[in-house]
Amino acid sequence: MACILNGDPLPLELWAEISEGEVTVQLSDSARQRMEASRARVEAILSTGQVVYGVNTGFGKFSDVTISSDQVRQLQLNLVRSHCVGLGEPLPIEEVRVMMLLRANVLAKGLSGIRVSVVETLLGMLNQDLIPVVPRRGSVGASGDLAPLAHLALALIGEGQIWSHGEMVAAGPAMRAAGLEPVELQAKEGLALLNGTQALSAVGGLAVFEAERLVRTTTVAGAMSTDALLGTDSAFDARIHEARPHSGQIRVAEHLRGLLAESEIRASHREGDSRVQDAYSLRCMPQVHGAVHGVLDHVRSVLEIESGSATDNPLVLGEDVLSGGNFHGAPVALALDYAAIALVDLMSISERRIERLVNPDYSEGLPAFLSREPGLGSGLMIAQVTAAALLNEARVLAHPASIDNTPTSAGKEDHVSMGMTSANKLRQIVRLAEDLVAIEFLCAAEGIDHRRPMRTSTLLEEAHAEIRAVVPPLSSDRVLSSDIEAISDLIYSGHLDLGTSSK
Repeated sequence: MACILNGDPLPLELWAEISEGEVTVQLSDSARQRMEASRARVEAILSTGQVVYGVNTGFGKFSDVTISSDQVRQLQLNLVRSHCVGLGEPLPIEEVRVMMLLRANVLAKGLSGIRVSVVETLLGMLNQDLIPVVPRRGSVGASGDLAPLAHLALALIGEGQIWSHGEMVAAGPAMRAAGLEPVELQAKEGLALLNGTQALSAVGGLAVFEAERLVRTTTVAGAMSTDALLGTDSAFDARIHEARPHSGQIRVAEHLRGLLAESEIRASHREGDSRVQDAYSLRCMPQVHGAVHGVLDHVRSVLEIESGSATDNPLVLGEDVLSGGNFHGAPVALALDYAAIALVDLMSISERRIERLVNPDYSEGLPAFLSREPGLGSGLMIAQVTAAALLNEARVLAHPASIDNTPTSAGKEDHVSMGMTSANKLRQIVRLAEDLVAIEFLCAAEGIDHRRPMRTSTLLEEAHAEIRAVVPPLSSDRVLSSDIEAISDLIYSGHLDLGTSSK
């Protein structure tokens, strides 16, 4: 499968495919034409001696230093090397692949004054699985992701290290072995490669794509918990949600109705059930899970707009070369912090359902802590403790990074977004949430077992079977860590994303 880049917004589904190396990427003819025109404008500036930021000046605080024409190439090389100050573990290969895709796409808009050959070399590396080693930390999200993108550019010029089919090797020799010649940077090209939000967007975008699947899967877990707790489905009646028509709320209520349809467990207590209302953690799933859907819909929109936006500086706009601030990560940083907060609320309501499943005061006749040997065995008592620990960690991580500001570059860059921190935190929260929802599935599946011989709905029996294929029933106490991890893997792989077409 091939993807043709034209500088237009890219859907998150494509980001996910690129992250797995499933798609080859090429430039469109129209993108090449636009890039050639903008490059010609840069060359014209150089020929006339006009002073333009980033073309023949220093950077940041040094923007008032004019660079002679015989030093402009060294200027770009110095820029890339000096900005390679990233620290920490390398970003996963999947995230760097998306960085490369996004960087190539925004350059394909033809507003950056960079040569076509530079972007074609970047795409050649991506298509041949030659992926730069990029440290996770070092970006404040303005002037873009300078350090991460510098490490990407360093590999492009044949320095530093890359992943070649999963093995870390020197960039230059590996590129030449693959028939790619490292780039020799010309005027403005180092700056065009470094200014932008593609690191925080790549990390955050993949986390959001994963979170979208997670919130659907959490609704499956919630439905299973509802049936295990002999809950009512009356709160999911379409008429209730049409009276408050948030699209996410309507979507979740419909999902829940489908998940619980024709459950024998529900039918067994429909007549004579004295309860007309369940606890909020069951009854309000459409409102809470739906709100999370709404947040993620918004964040997806921000990310997809960003994927087709020129985010470097200055921009070549026809005859004009104008300095602005499109590299500032605020739009994405704020959105990613919003997503983090929403996911913690999703974790919170899931943890409350776990509590109801294991607490005999709330569990409608289920044994205490779902133990088959109460007292002798602790059952799933400590699984709920782990869920509480995961939730606490996520709550700490949900503190918004975007509200912080530490000025840089001697005050020239006096307001920054901290968007890379927002992205890194969101990625961690998604993984914590997957583990917590895995605990809910573990408890809910055990609860369903205690309702046998009655069966739950067709879809929830399918989910139950997926769980039981990797985790046996809890006949007596055992180590549970591997059980939780196995279910978390099912969540990550999408095997428990049932009952909707939004996959």
